[in-house]
Amino acid sequence: MKEKNEAMTVTPPRKHSCRSMLYMPGNNPGMIQHVPAFGADSVLLDLEDAVSEREKDAARRLVSHFVREVDFGDTLVTVRVNGADTPWLEKDLEEIIPSGPAAVRVPKCHSPEDVRHADELISRIEGEHGMPLGGVRIHAMLETAHGIECAYEIARASDRVEALTLGGQDLTADIGVQKTRDGVELFYARGRVVMAAKAAGLMAFDTVWTDIDDVEGLRAEAKLAVQMGFTGKAAIHPTQIEVIHEAYRPDHRELRRAFRIVDAAERAKREGKGVISVDGRMVDGPIVVRAFSLIELGRLYGIEEEADIR
Repeated sequence: MKEKNEAMTVTPPRKHSCRSMLYMPGNNPGMIQHVPAFGADSVLLDLEDAVSEREKDAARRLVSHFVREVDFGDTLVTVRVNGADTPWLEKDLEEIIPSGPAAVRVPKCHSPEDVRHADELISRIEGEHGMPLGGVRIHAMLETAHGIECAYEIARASDRVEALTLGGQDLTADIGVQKTRDGVELFYARGRVVMAAKAAGLMAFDTVWTDIDDVEGLRAEAKLAVQMGFTGKAAIHPTQIEVIHEAYRPDHRELRRAFRIVDAAERAKREGKGVISVDGRMVDGPIVVRAFSLIELGRLYGIEEEADIR
């Protein structure tokens, strides 16, 4: 809580919309060129699981070309490279980094050393191509029990790390259980990923829902992701995007209160006050930041002001 002689700070949080991240096979040019029409907040061009060994080289060149040449509009472009336990990580980075993706997703991050290794490779490549150092970010994918237990250390392993993401399919295999519809076996891992990411000031992405035909299952899991604090959820098919976005639609009552909080905070700043009250409750800085975030989220759904709420 701010002291009474300090003015309330109302600086909005960094705007970064990533409710949905659509996986797209790196060897499918027909689908990649239509990414902007799918409406995902971000796309993940995949060079790992979606591409067979014999197609790795061609897919790498194809993805690099598309990142350079295609206008993806407002869609954030990320590339999932192959892991450090494969012979392709360095080749992937050498081809992909010069094309300038927003980030690379590094799979199977077992420990902080995996992130630091990727960071060193990316830094070298950026330097060789005269690129700004640190411009390409890292999304660290946690897919093993050891990786989950090292979540915070992985999050802090490099300034490039922008997000942690849960790889549920490989994780359930690693711990020897079956993925169930209610996902109880991933509850601890989800909480661990979110807490580590938020403690480090990063985004957190939930794992995919693999049953394309089970829309209700996806809806329930997406709502769970929202409740647990995930920034967004991965999708494996364009039809899943709308369901995920609907789960992130802010509650109208919360949104109305957010507008009142921001109005009160801005009024307090003008008047030099450090403490405000909204609906009979005291409000401090973190609550104001949360209100700004809700309002930014509301704008994605066409809600620009309180009067727009139906």
